Amino acid sequence: MNTTNRTVVVTGIGATTPLGGDSASTWDGLAAGRSGVRALSEDWAAGLSVRIAAPAAQDPSELLPRPVTRKLDRSTQFAVLATREAWADAGLEGRAGEAGAPVDPARTGAVVASGIGGVTTLLAQYDTLRDKGARRVSPHTVPMMMPNGPSANVGLEINAQAGVHSPVSACASGAEAVGYAIEMVRSGRADVVVAGGTEAAIHALPIAAFSNMMAMSKNNDEPQKASRPYDVGRDGFVLGEGAGVVVLESAEHAERRGARVYCEALGQGLSADSHHIAQPEPSGRGVAAAVQNLLENSTLKPSELAHLNAHATSTPQGDLAEIKALRKVLGEDLDGVAISATKSMTGHLLGGAGGIETVATVLALHHRLAPPTLNLDQVDPEVDADIVRGEARALPSGSIAAINNSFGFGGHNVVLAFRSV
Repeated sequence: MNTTNRTVVVTGIGATTPLGGDSASTWDGLAAGRSGVRALSEDWAAGLSVRIAAPAAQDPSELLPRPVTRKLDRSTQFAVLATREAWADAGLEGRAGEAGAPVDPARTGAVVASGIGGVTTLLAQYDTLRDKGARRVSPHTVPMMMPNGPSANVGLEINAQAGVHSPVSACASGAEAVGYAIEMVRSGRADVVVAGGTEAAIHALPIAAFSNMMAMSKNNDEPQKASRPYDVGRDGFVLGEGAGVVVLESAEHAERRGARVYCEALGQGLSADSHHIAQPEPSGRGVAAAVQNLLENSTLKPSELAHLNAHATSTPQGDLAEIKALRKVLGEDLDGVAISATKSMTGHLLGGAGGIETVATVLALHHRLAPPTLNLDQVDPEVDADIVRGEARALPSGSIAAINNSFGFGGHNVVLAFRSV
């Protein structure tokens, strides 16, 4: 088999997010500029300085049987549901190797990431240990809290035998999973790979910890206005939850089985800041290196870029560093790029962000529409870029490309690129 530089395409998408329980409702929310952020009414949130978040619109326990939810952390539940949608959307039914899924299990992979893993399971089972004793701790605790739990269960769901992987790089995890999967297909390790990210960390401890780092917005009085990327009044991110998954496939394999193709996956660019465990490098040096790495290792041309789904978490330093980096590498080519900051609607899904924002980028190309950025009342004067605001914007016809950026604590930088078909 010729395994040199195979063309990779997206043939399926799935999502469960603060905007909807599937990719269609999520896209409708993004296109309409609808916020999924709300005030937290749970008793455990009452004493927190941050009492807002973006919970999933559809509780996974309403869709999965009770015996299943008892064995899967919430983050894994999201990943399984998004995978089921993406797998069916790709025209596949049942597990690889079965009658409804004419794909070879030995040529099928899964790469699904979480930045934190089963943190709510860990905390809940510690409470059980403390309050009820060791004998009451669930025997499913370890598989539920493992960071590779989502990818392992997705692999079981689709019968993936070519490889099941779980890159963990904080808020870049989901994007790194998609990039890893692209390389699995491109290199010939697999013909079909399910890839994306998931997270479920809306809990008192993570919120208190992020809040004490001064990373989160404390705009408790106006939840839907709290996430405001690029605005002069931005004061931190809003925590979200959910999952986004895509099915990646070699173009030849997709053509053989008559699959519908959303777009081409051009590749990834990677770098590390080596600056600080939590703060972004202020000049955007690392981000610029990731964009440059993408350009040097893919067929993407800056002149064909029409859209960018920015990392843009609504933090004072991070938003500016990203724009500086893009301007440094792309120069005047950035002027024609419609930039969307979808975290203004979904909140920040941490390791799941790269997954749902990959779905958003793919759908933006597919529908030729760039979602708006909410709450951008007064653009920071240092933001030298064209941010889509107010309402969604039509993208050009013809062959166009889009980028999805994801960056994580520790200085992880991942840039993904896609091209329309």
